[in-house]
Amino acid sequence: MPAFDDLIVVRGRGRVSALGAAPRAYVAGLPGFRNRPHGAGTLAVGALPPALEAAVGELRQAQPAFRQLDRTVLLAVLAARQARAEAGWAPGGPLAVSLGSSRGATERLERHHAEFLATGTTAVVASPLTTLGNVASWVAFDAGAEGAAALSHSSTCSSALQALGNAVAWLRAGMAERFLAGGTEAPLTPFTLAQMQALGIYSPFAADDLPCRPGAGRPSTFVLGEGAAVFALERLSRATRRAELAARPDAPPLCCLAGIGFGFEALNSKTGLSAGGEHFQVAMRAALAQADCPPAAVDAVVLHSPGTPAGDAAERRALRAVFGAEVPALTSNKWLLGHTLGASAALSLDFACHLLLTQTWPAPPPGTDLSAAPARPLRRVLVNAAGFGGNAASALLTLE
Repeated sequence: MPAFDDLIVVRGRGRVSALGAAPRAYVAGLPGFRNRPHGAGTLAVGALPPALEAAVGELRQAQPAFRQLDRTVLLAVLAARQARAEAGWAPGGPLAVSLGSSRGATERLERHHAEFLATGTTAVVASPLTTLGNVASWVAFDAGAEGAAALSHSSTCSSALQALGNAVAWLRAGMAERFLAGGTEAPLTPFTLAQMQALGIYSPFAADDLPCRPGAGRPSTFVLGEGAAVFALERLSRATRRAELAARPDAPPLCCLAGIGFGFEALNSKTGLSAGGEHFQVAMRAALAQADCPPAAVDAVVLHSPGTPAGDAAERRALRAVFGAEVPALTSNKWLLGHTLGASAALSLDFACHLLLTQTWPAPPPGTDLSAAPARPLRRVLVNAAGFGGNAASALLTLE
């Protein structure tokens, strides 16, 4: 029997990334990287394409209140609008929001800090517009939400799954009827790029030379990206779903969040992880147990795998510990759009939805350990995420 008598269904989803805003971009399997000047050279980054950049600019000018918002917030608003439109949700009503972001208002915080260093003063709006909470609150404002929570989460690169886990718990508890949940990040600032370089993990390869290579070993091929993905979530009883399918056998399938698990390992290094990925193991097992899903029933895993040798290897060891010799097919979208920090898990979940709903599989890039298309149909896909501080999270997405 399933662990729960109801389903948490994805009624709509939206995304913005280096691949654009259309899910069909995954089919082409063409990376969206660009070279960006940095210091004395250039770095490959997963920046928004021109058409989407124009959409961000138009949104910023759409109303006076948006003109001072951080880019992280604007990306979330764009993705949330897509999710609401696909779900058919009209503005207004009791709509809750739960969004994750590792760094929050990066662009505006750095700008206001630079202003303070130069002048000794800062703008009145510096504090309210650089708090993490303003990410969710502006998405709720744009959606016309009334009488429901607007929650922002930060657990480094697992932030989006933390936000989605909270939304799932609230829906199951009857504390909300509808949720917009996901993650957003706009970290392509000189200071953030410098931080990634200082860690010694940034890819040495140019944008046109497959700069992010999950599972390839050395050198490290981490590439920073920006983006957001948001999901329109509702609770649906299994009895109602069965009745829907009986009345309409041709009804389209639904992606459902069947389980979300979390793991933590306390290490002396806040940037490291154990060789066996203990936090990954705990998170994956928790997600599978919550969904009452045996490991053998999982068809594929969307890896966290950002191209860092130690992190990639630890995740693979954790997979072998959980799945044994029969590890599911492995895939990733980071080689296409980069590591978007707090948005990465949401974009991975969106990628998993695409795999399930289209039953397509991008050809793996050369030099990586990603899998060819699995022989069996995709029904259950596990999504992994992890970040600094020992946090990990996993979500099981099913096709119902």
